[in-house]
Amino acid sequence: MKIAMIGTGYVGLVSGVCLSDFGHEVVCVDKNQNKLALLRAGKTPIFEPGLDSLMARNMAANRLSFTDNLKEATDGADAVFIAVGTPSRRGDGHADLSYVFGAVKEVAEALTKPAVIVTKSTVPVGTNRQVKQTIKKANPKLDFDVASNPEFLKEGAAIEDFMKPDRIVVGIDSDRAREMMTRVYRPFTLNGHPVIFMDIPSAEMTKYAANAMLATKISFMNDIANLCERMGADVNQVRKGIGSDPRIGNKFIYPGIGYGGSCFPKDVKALARTGRENGHTMRILEAVEAVNDAQKSVLFNKINAYFGGELHGKTIAFWGLSFKPQTDDMREAPALVLIEKLIAAGVKVKAYDPVAMEETKRILGDKISFAKYVRYEFDGRYNKEYNKSTSFAARVNAQIQHEQI
Repeated sequence: MKIAMIGTGYVGLVSGVCLSDFGHEVVCVDKNQNKLALLRAGKTPIFEPGLDSLMARNMAANRLSFTDNLKEATDGADAVFIAVGTPSRRGDGHADLSYVFGAVKEVAEALTKPAVIVTKSTVPVGTNRQVKQTIKKANPKLDFDVASNPEFLKEGAAIEDFMKPDRIVVGIDSDRAREMMTRVYRPFTLNGHPVIFMDIPSAEMTKYAANAMLATKISFMNDIANLCERMGADVNQVRKGIGSDPRIGNKFIYPGIGYGGSCFPKDVKALARTGRENGHTMRILEAVEAVNDAQKSVLFNKINAYFGGELHGKTIAFWGLSFKPQTDDMREAPALVLIEKLIAAGVKVKAYDPVAMEETKRILGDKISFAKYVRYEFDGRYNKEYNKSTSFAARVNAQIQHEQI
């Protein structure tokens, strides 16, 4: 099959590369010339373990290419995936769909043969109905179908998530769309990975509901951790006690300084906004967001209390900057909130991250200084971790994962 992937952000690039690895001919489209030059040179603009080698392999096999020519990409395409960003709009928390509708309009104008237009971007319920209207207006004679195919990728483990999914959710409203999406994902079903077909609004809601549930678990556990500290209980023991219950499970119940990234913050906001617009207050989600916002200040408050409010002139080191390990994604990273609070208090911040320092420099500039390595103690031995090295991080993560199990 020929597939056109519109957008080479995190979702579009990972999806395009992985689909090409399953034998499809994939053409990825992006207007950013700097990014295109990087991709054509076989380099990835994002850090995701294994993505660069997988991309190189499929480019060498002529199954994967990159272009800014939409007509070229959609010529003969059986399916066109829309994988552009849907960031939160400033002020109201609603998903900004301008990139989606802009891409849909251009795709409709470029297509000359029947195709299924698939929304991969995370969009509110009812968006694909508007997508249909946009296509009909842009190209009244076009024979097309639409589908919703939300992604469930974890940054840092996206290749594994795509290649071996727990489930593939596809929203359709026609037999032809179902047939086409069955063909797209046939290599996955042959390997035993289930494709769940449902109506389009349910598929749109499934993505938001999944992220909202995971965000809820995180905020709940952070709230429990804060209470444990006041009551003299050990939250790690509590976590093990409740995580052993299969109805709860041991994932997403680790206390921390709040969730971040490209999905949870904007999706929680968007779903809460959707509820308000439809006369239904999502009270749990409103609380989840409030707890998460407050959690990002907890560590600052502890530091401030430890030094008796005398922070000015102190130097504080950060080990880890991105919102989670194995990614350079700084979107909504709790570290940024903490750094800004410390700077405002007169603290000098020195930071290190195996992969996210360049992105942090782009955001913060010279507000903080960056270390070339971290000196740490592990099993009683002192070592150094140099820039771009993840060997120690991998060892620590393995130890943590062992303890979590």
